[in-house]
Amino acid sequence: MQELLIIGSITTDLANTAAETATRFGLNWPQFIAQAVNFCIVAAVLWFFASKPIIRMLEERRQRIAQSMADAQRVKEELAKAESQRQEILTKANEEAKALIDEARTLASQLREQEAQKAVTAAEEIIAKAKEATRADYDKMLEQLKGEVSRLVVETTSKVIGRTLSAEDQKRLNAEALLQLGQNAETSSK
Repeated sequence: MQELLIIGSITTDLANTAAETATRFGLNWPQFIAQAVNFCIVAAVLWFFASKPIIRMLEERRQRIAQSMADAQRVKEELAKAESQRQEILTKANEEAKALIDEARTLASQLREQEAQKAVTAAEEIIAKAKEATRADYDKMLEQLKGEVSRLVVETTSKVIGRTLSAEDQKRLNAEALLQLGQNAETSSK
């Protein structure tokens, strides 16, 4: 029971405090209505004069952000396109460089082959000239030998016979000796 009395006294104290507060902070209806009207006027003024510019500013900002996002996307796409073009150019340059190197190697090989062919041709010409010179020296030496042999045959024959040979005999002996030497030279060259 005592508990009920305590609860009752607390509620009474609270009710007294609320009544006292209401009288102290009492609700003055005419003043409350004036404040409510003032609030509505201020809210309407703010709505028409402040909220529209704020909304417009927020819309402009939203559009700028959207434009910035679109520009960033466009820049990103252009950057990707530029990167692919750069890769394409590098690939093309590498292919051209390889082609130039291959062409240079081919030209060097052809030049080397041409120079080797020129050297072979020059060597063959030198060998041919040497053979010609050797043949010419051989023919010259053979002619000298024929002349010397003819002279020796005539001289030996005149000593053996003991008389001087006539011009006609010398010619005949020279012809026979040359004929004999020619046959010997032909058989030795074969």
